[in-house]
Amino acid sequence: MTTTIATPTTTTTTTTLAIGGMTCASCAARITRRLNKVDGVEATVNYATEQAVVTAPDTVTIEYLVAEVEALGYTATPPARPSAAHDAPADDEGPSDPHLAGLRQRLVASVLLGVPVLALSMVNTLQFTYWQWLTLTLAAPVVLWAAWLFHRAAWTNLRHAAATMDTLVSVGTLAAFGWSVYALFRGTAGMPGMKMGFTIRLERGAGRNELYLEVACAVIMFLLAGRYVEARAKRSSGAALRRLLDLGAKDVAVLRDGHEVRVDVAQLAVGDRFV
Repeated sequence: MTTTIATPTTTTTTTTLAIGGMTCASCAARITRRLNKVDGVEATVNYATEQAVVTAPDTVTIEYLVAEVEALGYTATPPARPSAAHDAPADDEGPSDPHLAGLRQRLVASVLLGVPVLALSMVNTLQFTYWQWLTLTLAAPVVLWAAWLFHRAAWTNLRHAAATMDTLVSVGTLAAFGWSVYALFRGTAGMPGMKMGFTIRLERGAGRNELYLEVACAVIMFLLAGRYVEARAKRSSGAALRRLLDLGAKDVAVLRDGHEVRVDVAQLAVGDRFV
C-alpha cells in the first residue's frame, strides 16, 4: 500500500513493506532503527504482521529501503499492485507455504529422533550397553539439521555484531552437543556399561562422563513447536484478513467527461472523481 502526501516543502510517500526473516521482537527493533537513520524517513516495524510502514520523501526510493533492510540480513518485498491483492488466495488451505512446510518437516523429524534420546537419557532402566552412542546418532540430525534455522539466524546476527534469541538457542544447543561429543570421545562417557542417573553432589571430574544430548533435543523440539504454531496462526489470521478485503468493492463509478464509468478499483488514478 502506498499513499502520497504533498506538503509545501516536500512530498512524502508512505509505503508498506513485507519483511521476512524476523524471529523475535528485537529483529523488528533493529530494522526500525536502521530505517529511521535514513534522512527524512519515519518507519515502524510490526513483528506480528511482519510489515514495515515507512514514510519517506520522494528522493528515497523503495529499492533503497529494501537494500537497507537486506543489509541487516532480512528480506523486504515492495508493495504489490492492488490487482494482485484480489488475485491472492483467500483460504488458508490454499497453496502450501514453503516456510510452514519446512517448519513442519523439521518439527516432525526432531520429535521422532529427540523423544528416544530423552527416554534413554532420563530412564535409567532403558540404558543398555552402548546406548550413549545411539543417542549421539539420533541427536546429531536434530542439533545440526532441524535447528539449522536458529544457527543460520545466529550467524547472520553475528556478522552484524548483534545477538537475538536465536543466538542463545544456537550457542546453548551447540555447547550441549559439543560437550557431549567431547565426553564420548575424550572422556569416560563412551565406555561400555555407562549409566547416567540423577545426582545431587558435585564431584571433581564428573563432567567427563555426563551427556547433555537430551537437553539440546528438548530445547529444539519445544522451540520448533512454538515457531510452527506461530506460523500457522499468522497464516490463518492473514487468510481471514484477505477474506475481509474480498468483501470490499471490486469496481467503482468514475466521473469522466461528465459521465459515470464503471472501472476496476485497480484502475483508479490520482485526480479521479469517483463514488
